[in-house]
Amino acid sequence: MPVVSRRGFLRKSATDAAVAGLLSAAARELHGAPIGIPIGSQTYPHRQRIKDGDFAGLCKDMADLGVGSLELCSPGYGEFASLSDGKQARKVMEDHGLKCPSAHFEMRELRTRQPEMIAWAKDIGMTQMGTATLSGQMQNGVTTMDAVKRAADEYNKIGAEAAKAGLQQFLHDEGFELSKVEDRLTYEVLLELLDPKLVKMQFQMSAMRTVGDPVMYFTKYPGRFTSMHLQGVDLNAPLPAARGGQGAPVGQGGRGGGRPAGLAVGKDSLDWAKIFAAAKAGGLKNYFVEQNWDLTVQSVTYLKTLSV
Repeated sequence: MPVVSRRGFLRKSATDAAVAGLLSAAARELHGAPIGIPIGSQTYPHRQRIKDGDFAGLCKDMADLGVGSLELCSPGYGEFASLSDGKQARKVMEDHGLKCPSAHFEMRELRTRQPEMIAWAKDIGMTQMGTATLSGQMQNGVTTMDAVKRAADEYNKIGAEAAKAGLQQFLHDEGFELSKVEDRLTYEVLLELLDPKLVKMQFQMSAMRTVGDPVMYFTKYPGRFTSMHLQGVDLNAPLPAARGGQGAPVGQGGRGGGRPAGLAVGKDSLDWAKIFAAAKAGGLKNYFVEQNWDLTVQSVTYLKTLSV
C-alpha cells in the first residue's frame, strides 16, 4: 500500500471536497427539476428573515431543501432594503449555489428610478425584471379602456428601456390585471396591448380561477409566458371576494382575485404534470414556489418527484 504524506493527504482531501461541492451544486440544479429548470422560490413570503439580517441563513435553508434559484423583490420593498448592494447579495446566493434570474419591482421604482434598478438587477446577474401589477386606476374591480391603454403604453416603454440593457421585462397579475374592462378581463386585453417582445408574462397559479386555465395560456401564447408562481389550488373551494390590493406579489395576503387557505403544490386538485408539460412547450424560463416555509417544504418535496 503506497504511503501518502500528510501534505499529500491534505491536498487530496481539499481536492475531493472541492469536487464534492461542485457535484453537490450540480445535483441541486438537476435533482427534481420537472422540466429541466431548477426549482425556484419567491422570497417575499420569507421577507422577515431578510429584514432580520438572515439572508445567508435563508439561502442555506433553500439550498439544503433543493431550491436552485431565487426570485427577489427590489430594495424598494422595505424588508429587502438590506440587499441594496447587488454584488454582495449575489455573492451570498452564489456561496450557496443559488442563482437569481429575476425580481419584482414596484411601479414607482420603474417610473422614477429605472436606470438604478437596472444596474442593481445586472449586479445580481438577473435576466428578467417584473412588477406585481401595473397599478392602473380601477373602482370596485372595474376599470376603463383608456386606463388599460395608458398602463400598457407606459409598460411597453419601460420594457423597451429594459431591453436596451439586455433585460426582459415581465408582468405578474394582481388587482388591476384581474379587473374587468368593457365586460372583458383586463389581463386578456393587456396580452393584446403589451408588445410580446418587450413584455413577457408571469402566470400566478393562485389567480387561475379568475384569470383562467394556465394550460390554455401556455398553449395559446407560445413564447409569451416566461415564468410562473406556484401555489396549490383547490378548484372546488369557494372563491373569496377580490380585494383589489396593489403593491406586493399577489401570492400574499389574498390579493387579486382572492386566495383560499394555503395548499401545497401536489396537495390540491391540479394536474401539475399537464401544467408543466404545457409550460415547457410554451417556452417557460423559470418557476417559483411562492408560499410560507412549511408549504414551501411540502411543495418542493413534491416537485422533486414530478416527472414530465
